[in-house]
Amino acid sequence: MTTALVLVHDADPSRGHRLVGTLRPALEAQGLEVVVGTTVGPSPLMTELPDPAALRTVVVMGSGAAAYDDTVPWLAGELAYLRWAVAVGTPVLGVCFGGQALSRVLGGVVAQAPAGEHGFLDVATADPALVPAGPWFEYHGDRFTVPPGAVEVARTGRAVQAFVRGPHLGVQFHPEIDPGAFSAWEETWELTGPPPPEAAALVPALRREIAERAPESAAACARLVEAFLARAEELRPAA
Repeated sequence: MTTALVLVHDADPSRGHRLVGTLRPALEAQGLEVVVGTTVGPSPLMTELPDPAALRTVVVMGSGAAAYDDTVPWLAGELAYLRWAVAVGTPVLGVCFGGQALSRVLGGVVAQAPAGEHGFLDVATADPALVPAGPWFEYHGDRFTVPPGAVEVARTGRAVQAFVRGPHLGVQFHPEIDPGAFSAWEETWELTGPPPPEAAALVPALRREIAERAPESAAACARLVEAFLARAEELRPAA
């Protein structure tokens, strides 16, 4: 199993591939072929998602949708696919919305946060080998709870930032952030409307800081992916 499926939430191939950001080189550095797919259709990215049992990992990216909003037309299908991946033991890495979806699949609760988090923030971590203290890039207005049977790994004062259950890891922050990923977000906002005013006001400064921090952000993402995959491998049942 040498394939990593990365699920994005944009049917446009140009934006979709940029949304993966530094996760692509991080996964490739671990010897994996990266396949970008989406549950948002119709899309030329992928028409049918593969059997998760044939994958080394499934990575679920962020979205402007809410993981608790069952009126989102593609959400039920994506949650079903994640349940399938969990059932067959394929490690899932959930990023922001993806972490919220993973929490929900595992029995956690996702809801709007009293206040969002935007920008590079340090986190308190119980497992710095897996999730270092940061800084990690935040851009969210919702949050998840730690699912039953899972272990909290990291948090800020406003939200849980990471949990593990079995081989699965959900994070609230964006390890993939780089200038290309952020530009794809901005293109999406042009189509769907701007982010909330308190977040929109920060965009120019965030754009500059993302560019300035690009090398260290890429290195942090690579370390996170390596630790996630190594941990999942240790937990894999013996053949």
